[in-house]
Amino acid sequence: MRIPCPLCGPRDLREFSYRGHAVGLDRPAPDAGETAWDEFVYLRENPAGPTQDLWYHEAGCGAWLVVERNTVTHEITGARLASEAAS
Repeated sequence: MRIPCPLCGPRDLREFSYRGHAVGLDRPAPDAGETAWDEFVYLRENPAGPTQDLWYHEAGCGAWLVVERNTVTHEITGARLASEAAS
């Protein structure tokens, strides 16, 4: 799989580290309790279809990317800098 880094161009997956879903994860308050933290750490959605993930270009430019991909076909439909995705 090749990820299109906006700064470096298409790169092999091995240059990146997967960091999880880019949207939809609300971190509990520090005193939220064991159940809230257990759910945050261990329970994740596993969508079939389009998703947005956070990737770190570890062996390249060091950029954080939001990668749009399809979990069924493994097709990557886009990638943008995480700093631009937040605005």
